[in-house]
Amino acid sequence: MPWNQPGSGGKDPWGQRGGRQGPPDLDEIVRNVQKKLGGLFGGRRGGGGGGGGGGGSSLPGKVGISVILVIAAVGWIASGFYIVEQGLAGIVLRFGEYVETTSSGLRWHLPYPIEERILVNIQQVNTVEVGYRTAGRNRQSQSVPREALMLTADENIIDLQLAVQYDVKDPRNLIFFVADDPQIVVRGATESALREVVGFRQLDFVLTEGRSEVVQETRALVQTILDRYQTGINIIAVEMQDAQPPREVKPAFDDAVKAREDQVRLTNEAEAYSNDIIPRARGRGARLVQQAQGYKASVIARSEGEVSRFLQVLTEYRVAPEITRDRLYLESMEQVLTNSSKLMIDQSGGNNVIYLPLDQLIRQRRAAEVTPPLAADSSMGNMDSEGSDMRARDTRNRADLRERRAQ
Repeated sequence: MPWNQPGSGGKDPWGQRGGRQGPPDLDEIVRNVQKKLGGLFGGRRGGGGGGGGGGGSSLPGKVGISVILVIAAVGWIASGFYIVEQGLAGIVLRFGEYVETTSSGLRWHLPYPIEERILVNIQQVNTVEVGYRTAGRNRQSQSVPREALMLTADENIIDLQLAVQYDVKDPRNLIFFVADDPQIVVRGATESALREVVGFRQLDFVLTEGRSEVVQETRALVQTILDRYQTGINIIAVEMQDAQPPREVKPAFDDAVKAREDQVRLTNEAEAYSNDIIPRARGRGARLVQQAQGYKASVIARSEGEVSRFLQVLTEYRVAPEITRDRLYLESMEQVLTNSSKLMIDQSGGNNVIYLPLDQLIRQRRAAEVTPPLAADSSMGNMDSEGSDMRARDTRNRADLRERRAQ
């Protein structure tokens, strides 16, 4: 029947009668859908059907139930698919028992309630603050005295602050053996290990040269504690943020530290001065010893030479006394008069002799020959003054001679 021609009873395809045009009734469409769904679930189409009508509607109901069960089974199986992102690890549990650890990618497990999966981040580096907390936008740190104050071996109190970085190396142990937050576990283990390490160290050692040693021992001890309890946590680094005495005694402690630094500085200066003066003194002492030894050797050698020469002269003197005596006299006079200019005047005859400073004139002439022409002019005045002095000396000498003759 064409769609635009009326059907039986004068109805068109939209259920309208005669010439009435328009869309179908919404309530009627809903009733039709309800009837079809009721047929799928085994319901009857008519209100007063007999036994034959009921037996004919059971087959569509079974088919509908099977379809629904198949769809539910497919959905249940599909719910077992899951994706493990990069940096995560999947822990699969079957009725609460560990089955396997899955890596990144698309994975599948038996759907709930048979199996379940737990995703654990194994690449994220977490930081735990021990002895302080950072809060606020400015990331200002506030001390936590309950964690920071510790007792040293010399019965002093020190305020320590540490930052611990860790990650997960075994997610299975983390799931089964750690019930609390991992940060709480790491903070408690770090505080315990740090108190043990500091309890065997002196205060000055922890504050000065022992910081790196304390950090290394604390890291090793924390890792030992976590491995002993099978937490699956790996300690990456331990950094000491601050180490100082309590605030109440910090001024006095600063004074003591300053005095200790002054002591070290003065000790170093004294050692430097000692290292400088001692080698010098040893060098001077060695030089004096060597000079004394050289003088001793020269005196001994000279004495031995003089003794040998005296013995030789004695031998010659015994052979020819007069000749040896004259030779010794001449040699002695030669040595005495070698470096001196002497003038001897014979005054026999009783005549007045005018003494002239011939030796000085000779020296002046030699100096004039050696002195350059420019310097000769400047020395003329000195020669004139010396000549006047010599004339005055000659006058005094004449007066002395006259007085002696008169006597």
